[in-house]
Amino acid sequence: MEEIGAFDAKNKLSALLDKVEGGEEVTITRRGRPIAKLVPVSPRHDVEKARGAMQRIRTLGQQMKLGPFDWDEWKKYRDEGRR
Repeated sequence: MEEIGAFDAKNKLSALLDKVEGGEEVTITRRGRPIAKLVPVSPRHDVEKARGAMQRIRTLGQQMKLGPFDWDEWKKYRDEGRR
């Protein structure tokens, strides 16, 4: 992880953003103390990955012969824990 002073970071922002875009992290310091960190943005949620997980859960439920999912029953379980 690279460390850079605030003054230099201001002057080299474009280059720092290129590094962060490449997956690196950069710590910005002021008088030698860390004050900020530039990190890559985490990717958005992968809808296809979520759908795949949902399908695997449904398949597992069928293999375990759990029957249909009963929302009212699970809401009741949820609400019991709030008392």
